[in-house]
Amino acid sequence: MCDNCGCDHGPDGVTITVAGVTRRAGKDGQGTGPRWEGGGAEAEGHGDPGRRLLVEKEVLGQNNAQAAHNREHFRRHNILALNLVSSPGSGKTTILEQTILRLAGSLPLAVIEGDQQTVLDAQRIEKTGVPVAQVNTGAGCHLDASMIHRALHRLEPPPNSLLFIENVGNLVCPAVFDLGEEAKVVIISVTEGEDKPLKYPAMFAAAKLCLINKIDLLPYVDFDLEKCRQYARRANPDLQFCALSARSGEGMDAWLAAIRSLMPAAR
Repeated sequence: MCDNCGCDHGPDGVTITVAGVTRRAGKDGQGTGPRWEGGGAEAEGHGDPGRRLLVEKEVLGQNNAQAAHNREHFRRHNILALNLVSSPGSGKTTILEQTILRLAGSLPLAVIEGDQQTVLDAQRIEKTGVPVAQVNTGAGCHLDASMIHRALHRLEPPPNSLLFIENVGNLVCPAVFDLGEEAKVVIISVTEGEDKPLKYPAMFAAAKLCLINKIDLLPYVDFDLEKCRQYARRANPDLQFCALSARSGEGMDAWLAAIRSLMPAAR
């Protein structure tokens, strides 16, 4: 799918880790390891560049079929799945931690963490007491619907729950890979510049909600909130926004309200 990043690998390049057990995500699901060890495997090669377009169509077609299966599962069990996407360093994991702490006890929560390597983010989420599965993509630069399907079998979120999917830090490939989620939530921070939507319009076009994080730093950076919103609406006129600070807590109530508006009961 991506000529340089290696994301067109097969399932053998993926590792899924849940507290206590590590498994390669092959068809047989065999292989175990100690708690939170493992953390990735090398991906396979790319194949003939002359067949790239056909391969891309096949990959996306297979992914969309699996995403439809995931979506049906979520809807049948009233699970709200949110796909959190951003570039590295936007504060996704910190937002997720603070969101979990604020929602704890109000409904069942679960998290799927996506990274190329390490289980560091899953370890952070585990400390909140929420069930979490770590998907390590090896050289892959995004999660796909098949990875989510296999992680769901390990995680088994209960009916009427909220599932957060923290995607690999990347604003390119995750835009075109449907996971079966209810919504993509794109996260940017004021330290990245207000022109981020102009550089990655596909992601902002695919998202339903945009979180602008680290607004506590606005006095110290050159960032225009309104200009950022205007740029994003060029790609997606219906995009909704929440400006917040995961560190100070400012704006978090609006984010929680947006989550509740997407819950199956609210719909």
